[in-house]
Amino acid sequence: MSDYTPPIEDMSFVLREVLGFQSDVLDADTMDAVLEEAAKMASGVLAPLNRKGDEIGAVYNDDHSVTTAPGWKDAYKAYCEAGWNAVPFEEEYGGQGLPWPIAFALQEMWQGANLAFGLCPMLTQSAIDALQVHGTDEQKEYYLPKLISGEWSGTMNLTEPHAGSDLGLLRTKAERADDGTYRITGQKIWITYGEHDMTDNIVHTVLARLPDAPDDVKGISLFIVPKFLEDGTRNDVKCVGLDHKMGIHASPTCVMQYGDEGGAVGYLVGKEHEGLKCMFTMMNNARLGVGLQGLALAERAYQSAVAYAAERVQGKSFATGERVSIDQHADVQRMLKTMQAHILGARALAYEAGVALDKAEQGDADAQAKVDLLTPLVKAWCTDIAVEVSSLTIQVHGGCGFIEETGVAQFYRDARILPIYEGTNGIQSADLAFRKVLRDGGAVAKSYIAHMREHLDAEICDALEGATKAIVLAGGKKNMDRIGAMCSPYLKAFSIAACAAMMVRRKKAGQKECVDFYLTNILPLALAHLRICTEGAKEIA
Repeated sequence: MSDYTPPIEDMSFVLREVLGFQSDVLDADTMDAVLEEAAKMASGVLAPLNRKGDEIGAVYNDDHSVTTAPGWKDAYKAYCEAGWNAVPFEEEYGGQGLPWPIAFALQEMWQGANLAFGLCPMLTQSAIDALQVHGTDEQKEYYLPKLISGEWSGTMNLTEPHAGSDLGLLRTKAERADDGTYRITGQKIWITYGEHDMTDNIVHTVLARLPDAPDDVKGISLFIVPKFLEDGTRNDVKCVGLDHKMGIHASPTCVMQYGDEGGAVGYLVGKEHEGLKCMFTMMNNARLGVGLQGLALAERAYQSAVAYAAERVQGKSFATGERVSIDQHADVQRMLKTMQAHILGARALAYEAGVALDKAEQGDADAQAKVDLLTPLVKAWCTDIAVEVSSLTIQVHGGCGFIEETGVAQFYRDARILPIYEGTNGIQSADLAFRKVLRDGGAVAKSYIAHMREHLDAEICDALEGATKAIVLAGGKKNMDRIGAMCSPYLKAFSIAACAAMMVRRKKAGQKECVDFYLTNILPLALAHLRICTEGAKEIA
């Protein structure tokens, strides 16, 4: 299995030439230097730990502590000391203030090198975002510097055994205390890096319900529940077990217990009963991060497939009769081109969201609307292709891909969680249709499609716009089941078309590789999905 080489040339090309990204914070030479240094960290420090972490995993101890895989602590220390954890955050709290598009490229490197490692800073980033937007000045001053530096890590505690995506069912309780704090009791499951040995403190962000809370999601609040309190005492929170997972073995996925000894001390974030608003700040950031995970893992798997196909000699050339490596066979070339085309299109789409996010952070309302639209596309489509590409990588390896010794099975096992966590891809499609299209009558979606017309044939744009109108009309008739049946193929078609437009933009910028292949071998699938959206969904609704 080949090593991971971060594709920094393509990252730079997409940002500058395809998306026209420019920054007042750093010039082109500095940006290249940042990417090159990050590539050294990713390929030289994180990537070599990936296989070992998968084989050994995180270990749960009798004292409720968790020991991370060998090399994890040293790698995390090096990562933080180099300042990588602080890249996109406010300088006021110790951040470097670099643009989000750069942070997206760096995050792709961390996740491609070692996804199980990259989950820790990704969740910390979500906690930071929630505090930056909803925290009090005191909370920001106390927590942000240590979270941004990486001295402390953050988590997101949402799910409970009986309440997965339906957060309105959660039972974790918050009781008001006389000192203005709260006492948290309950259990949370599937908490990424809920316990580990890499940082001095872990800042849990926890959804809980007050005694007088309204029913359903309107009655949940968000709380900071640190592992250690300000006076150094241990809070009433502990890990009571690790999940045994299909993949990401080195990422400790914890069952967290709150309040066994009277209640964990919690601090309200935002206002009471408005936890859903705070949660979505975290969740939307995490969804873009998971999309980048999908892109990154697809790139890592593809690199392994290319290297193996060039080395593996099987069969003969039809033209010469000589034995050839399998990358000379047409069907293997089809698989490799499919992988590459998906990655090139998805990278441009994900980075477009990063460019829009950067503008949105500066108060651009139109850019924020674009981020809202692109978030479910990036999360769902980039993770779908991660599963497809990692599966194709196993196929290229043949029987060698199905055994653990070659290591490529790990890519598929790791990838399979990506369409599930941080909101399943079915939830992403519902978010796109119900929350993003219906809320404005399809205005933002139609505006995006109008820009796609500059790069794609009218047929696909007309069909996509027609499906958008069909969703709006169904919403007007309050036919929610009909929209529910339409939304998944709609998201797939929208994503394929958006990536196709990005591929054409690549060609116009001077890079022709895989563009025609995408337009002839992948884009036609969008029309099939749109037909399902408008016709096939009738059989479900």
